[in-house]
Amino acid sequence: MDFDILSIKQRFGIIGNSALLNHAIQVAAQVAPTDMSVLITGESGSGKESFSKIIHHISPRKHNQFIAINCGSIPEGTIDSELFGHEKGSFTGAHEARKGYFEVSNGGTIFLDEIGEMPLGTQARLLRVLENGEFIKVGSSKVQKTDVRVVAATNVNLMKNVEEGKFREDLYYRLSTVPIYVPPLRDRGEDILLLFRKFATDFAEKYRVKPISLTEDAKEILLKYRFPGNIRQLKNLTEQISVLSTENKSIDSETLLHYLPKDQSQLPALYRDPDKEKQGLSERDLLYKVLFDMKKDMNDLKKFVLEALQSEGSASQVIEDHSELFEGLDNNNIEQTPPPLEKPVLLNINSGASDRGQSYDNGDADIQDISHETEEDESLSIEKKEKELIIRALRKNNNKRKYAAKDLGISERTLYRKIKQYELEDL
Repeated sequence: MDFDILSIKQRFGIIGNSALLNHAIQVAAQVAPTDMSVLITGESGSGKESFSKIIHHISPRKHNQFIAINCGSIPEGTIDSELFGHEKGSFTGAHEARKGYFEVSNGGTIFLDEIGEMPLGTQARLLRVLENGEFIKVGSSKVQKTDVRVVAATNVNLMKNVEEGKFREDLYYRLSTVPIYVPPLRDRGEDILLLFRKFATDFAEKYRVKPISLTEDAKEILLKYRFPGNIRQLKNLTEQISVLSTENKSIDSETLLHYLPKDQSQLPALYRDPDKEKQGLSERDLLYKVLFDMKKDMNDLKKFVLEALQSEGSASQVIEDHSELFEGLDNNNIEQTPPPLEKPVLLNINSGASDRGQSYDNGDADIQDISHETEEDESLSIEKKEKELIIRALRKNNNKRKYAAKDLGISERTLYRKIKQYELEDL
C-alpha cells in the first residue's frame, strides 16, 4: 500500500518538512501493515509516541485497542502485575484477580515507552510474549496466549545498557527488528519556526488573543538554539511568551533572549573520569576510609596522652612506643624530659561513671571525662556522611532504589532500612 506522507502529517498533526522527519514517517508507514516489532529511538520530547500511533492507526489492528505504557513510571514490584495480570491472593493486596495489559489489548498494539527502564525479570517475560505470544499471570501456572503487536521507545542507548548488563541482548534484537529514529528538534532546521507559529496560533485561538510573531533577528536566534527539551520545550516557551507578552506581540531578539534559558554548552564542566564513572559512587569508600582513619588517630592520640600523663619516667620511651604518631618530625626537637607537673593528674578511664561529662576529683584538678562525647560526635559525623551519600545515590538514580543500592554497594533491604532510619521516604 502506498502511503502519502503529507496525508499522514495532516491526520496526526505532525508539523515539519525536514528530510529526517519525512524518512522516519515513511519507515513507520511501511512497517505499519506488518506485525513486526518496532523500536523507536530519539531524545525525550522529540515526539516518539506520535510514531507509535501512526503505526497502529494505519495497520490492520486499527480497530482494536491501543495502550501506551511508560515503563519508567511503574514501580518494579508491580510492573509484572500491570503488564501480565495477577491471580487473587498472589501477593499482599491482591484481593481479586486482574487482567494485565497484554490480555486486555489482545489483537491490538502496546506502546512501551522508556523500555530501557524495564526490570530484567520483566524483560524475560516480555521476550516470551514476543517469541511465542505466551504469558503467565503473577501467581498462576497457566500459560495464556495473546496476539499483541509491541512498539517500544527509548531515549537512552540500549546497546550500552546491553554491554553493562542492564538490558537483555536477545530482547534488544527482538525489539529492534525495524528501528525508527526520530530526529531532535535542533536537526530539523526551519521546522522550528513552523512549530513556533503553530503553537502560537493554537494558544491565540484557545484564549482569543492576538498571536505572537517573531522578527527576523529573533528567528535567527531561535534557529540557533539547541532545544535540549525538543518539541515539548518549544511549546512551553511559546506559551510562556504568549502569556507574558501582553503589549507587544512582535517578539524581537532582545525579548526572545530574555525567555530562552542560558546555553549550558558554553559553561565550564567538571571533568569526569570514565573509569571512575563505572564504579558509581567511588568517593564513598574514600570518605569512609578518611573518617575511620581519623577516628583511629584520635583514639591513638588519646591513648598516648594518657600514658604520658601516667608515666613516671621520661617521655622518650612513650614516644618510642608510639613512633608512628611522630612520623616526619625531628626527634631532636622534642624535649626528652617533660616538665614536671605540680600535682600528678590521673584519668580514671575505666570508671563506672555513666553520666557523660562527669568530673573526677584528683586533688585540685577538675578533669572532664570527654571520651564518650568524642566518640558520639564521631559517630554522628559518620551517620551524617552516610545520609548524604544515600541522598546523592537516590538523586543520581532518579529515586530508583534498586540502582541506588547497587551504587552504594549495599542490599535493597539495607537501603530501605536506612531510608526509614534517616526519614528519607519523601525525598
